[in-house]
Amino acid sequence: MRSPQEKNTRLENMTWRIWNLARKKKELEKEEANRLLKRRLETERPRVETTSDMSEDLFEGEKGEDAGDPSVAYGDSTTGNTPRISSVDKLYIVLISLHGLVRGENMELGRDSDTGGQVKYVVELAKALSSCPGVYRVDLFTRQILAPNFDRSYGEPVEPLASTSFKNFKQERGENSGAYIIRIPFGPKDKYLAKEHLWPFIQEFVDGALSHIVKMSRAIGEEISCGHPAWPAVIHGHYASAGVAAALLSGALNVPMVFTGHFLGKDKLEELLKQGRQTREQINMTYKIMCRIEAEELALDASEIVIASTRQEIEEQWNLYDGFEVILARKLRARVKRGANCYGRYMPRMVIIPPGVEFGHMIHDFDMDGEEDGPSPASEDPSIWSEIMRFFTNPRKPMILAVARPYPEKNITTLVKAFGECRPLRELANLTLIMGNREAISKMHNMSAAVLTSVLTLIDEYDLYGQVAYPKRHKHSEVPDIYRLAVRTKGAFVNVPYFEQFGVTLIEAAMHGLPVIATKNGAPVEIHQVLDNGLLVDPHDQHAIADALYKLLSEKQLWSKCRENGLKNIHQFSWPEHCKNYLSRISTLGPRHPAFASNEDRIKAPIKGRKHVTVIAVDSVSKEDLIRIVRNSIEAARKENLSGSTGFVLSTSLTIGEIHSLLMSAGMLPTDFHAFICNSGSDLYYPSCTGDTPSNSRVTFALDRSYQSHIEYHWGGEGLRKYLVKWASSVVERRGRIEKQVIFEDPEHSSTYCLAFKVVNPNHLPPLKELQKLMRIQSLRCHALYNHGATRLSVIPIHASRSKALRYLSVRWGIELQNVVVLVGETGDSDYEELFGGLHKTVILKGEFNTSANRIHSVRRYPLQDVVALDSPNIIGIEGYGTDDMRSALKQLDIRAQ
Repeated sequence: MRSPQEKNTRLENMTWRIWNLARKKKELEKEEANRLLKRRLETERPRVETTSDMSEDLFEGEKGEDAGDPSVAYGDSTTGNTPRISSVDKLYIVLISLHGLVRGENMELGRDSDTGGQVKYVVELAKALSSCPGVYRVDLFTRQILAPNFDRSYGEPVEPLASTSFKNFKQERGENSGAYIIRIPFGPKDKYLAKEHLWPFIQEFVDGALSHIVKMSRAIGEEISCGHPAWPAVIHGHYASAGVAAALLSGALNVPMVFTGHFLGKDKLEELLKQGRQTREQINMTYKIMCRIEAEELALDASEIVIASTRQEIEEQWNLYDGFEVILARKLRARVKRGANCYGRYMPRMVIIPPGVEFGHMIHDFDMDGEEDGPSPASEDPSIWSEIMRFFTNPRKPMILAVARPYPEKNITTLVKAFGECRPLRELANLTLIMGNREAISKMHNMSAAVLTSVLTLIDEYDLYGQVAYPKRHKHSEVPDIYRLAVRTKGAFVNVPYFEQFGVTLIEAAMHGLPVIATKNGAPVEIHQVLDNGLLVDPHDQHAIADALYKLLSEKQLWSKCRENGLKNIHQFSWPEHCKNYLSRISTLGPRHPAFASNEDRIKAPIKGRKHVTVIAVDSVSKEDLIRIVRNSIEAARKENLSGSTGFVLSTSLTIGEIHSLLMSAGMLPTDFHAFICNSGSDLYYPSCTGDTPSNSRVTFALDRSYQSHIEYHWGGEGLRKYLVKWASSVVERRGRIEKQVIFEDPEHSSTYCLAFKVVNPNHLPPLKELQKLMRIQSLRCHALYNHGATRLSVIPIHASRSKALRYLSVRWGIELQNVVVLVGETGDSDYEELFGGLHKTVILKGEFNTSANRIHSVRRYPLQDVVALDSPNIIGIEGYGTDDMRSALKQLDIRAQ
């Protein structure tokens, strides 16, 4: 009824909007292409420099037969004399998976976004490993949840796991302590936290887990009568947050670390940016993606082995990270094989071990042609069958089964569209969507609710009532029955996310004899190469999905062949196979364990046995302010009657010589302190007096060499020093045509595990995060720090820091971290933020004496509150550093004499 003029105006507006959207899309694509090009150029130049640092003659073998050898590129080799795990080894293995609802039985998979395949994977891995010969105990660490509306089982500190019986291992299996879920309280006690909100509390978890591991290692040592603690053979982190925790625990105990990423942050970021729905800032706000990426980089720094599910994960996903590069990995592995110098560069071994599947639920009531051997009475049918069948007008039709959480990336709506728009497929089959458990859509997470609403809208739009099932809830134990129902109707399993990291459901479907239609993006390609039990499709092409489903269900010979292939090849994804590969890799790791067990009495450490410890870690302040802070701290403890039982530790970037001169110039004795953490955490000293009388006494400092053995892991040494000297010469101040070097090597303030550089003009320093990135691109595993108001650069080992030295002290000398108070400044050296988190108490000294924060200090790519719980009751701030203020802080933190 509108006039032609109005219609033309509306058409013109619509055309303009379409043009504008297309223009914006092109701009985003161009911006993304420029960003990727810039990133590639940034990473290529340092890696070219890395190659040039190594002499050409040592690359001949790398260009030859080794070049295409995956065992050289990734360390994924089972050839040769691989050490074998036997029943006498009695290994203690620690697994960490922090998020989601983790329990051994009746897992609530799909209850929320964090309780999915990873939870199932780590629980089954723990059970399977505990059943292997040579494995004495497996502890799976997770978060204790005491929140209302959650089952009490998630609050139990310890839960035994029933071991999985492997018939192939029965002959070899020896004495075994079993597998356990260990729940550590961290974060708010009355709240369940999504994985994006766990970051500020990870150090609190580490302290709690460290205490448990130390006690358990000693207990196992007594049980197996080995005469010393049985330290973990490996600490294995699952997902980025657990990667940080595993790295910190590995450094504190000097034991090997293994990491599994599950779903990598950079890959997720790239996918979200391509979709163009959110900016980088919005993505980071929603997913805390930069915390996640930095955690994965740290895991690369600290891990000896990184376990991947597929080669694609290594070559296309891990290759996005600064700390890993396929070609450089190949070169370094080749050099290691022939014993050549790697110039301080290290790369973790990338090992491909596909996830295992529990075969306890495999069906045996169908022959290989899919015919039922003996029909069961209807009364014996599982209850979940009737729950699904009630949706269908004709329940006898083949059932297309999809098992996926309601997330946009799972691409469920495209599947529904493919089914709804293909009439032949609708006439041939039914569709069943298992989308987790829900009470009401209105109570679900916004993203999940939006997907479910879209699914229901499409069902209504295509009038699919009687053809699509979408049950509200199911038990984990009923999932095998759902697969059996699909097989009984001669249906198919479909999994078409935009990208699939691995896809355990594909393995489960094959295990039950169900042919599959899977996405061609990601791991399913490699799974298909092994199983050959279905078809691969483009997840963006709904017509291709519909055509593949129709082909598979309508051609009975193809269906039977796919079913037969899946059942014939599925053994390659069994848990026994997974554990055999896993343990063969673990057995190749060099022995690493705490070195102080055998020489604990050689060092007389005055810190030992102290009930309370005050750590003064205020830095980048004037010497006068530091001395006043030291004096007032000791005075505050004395007035609170704590001086007799309190140990005092000075934690600083100063050398031991600088500390001695500073204290003597102020009329203080070094023996007023009980330990010194020096050179930003790379050296640890204990003071003592020699001589019979005060007049002839002399202060000596005992270096803790056991601590040095803890932190020397992957230390670049001379190769690192040479590269840093070369890098320092390239940082210049330009005035016209004149260039002036601003960073110089500083041997006077360097030590064995601390390379110091003097900075003449801090204004020309690159931001610390850029230097850290450069070190990772070079495969130099270290920490770089700016200190003394950015007038000094210190480079220390990856497992060295002031906070890590404090954990070492707690383990070695039996100090309870709950009784430790750390004094820090409002700003400081670039590592001061690490001292905030954990079980210890933190007092932040505010005031003008603090050096102003500078952009060059920042090593973070995210806000401080993303990783530090500044509102924690363990953290308080005071104005200034007066004695009365400190006494008040000690009272607030409930630090009192005992």
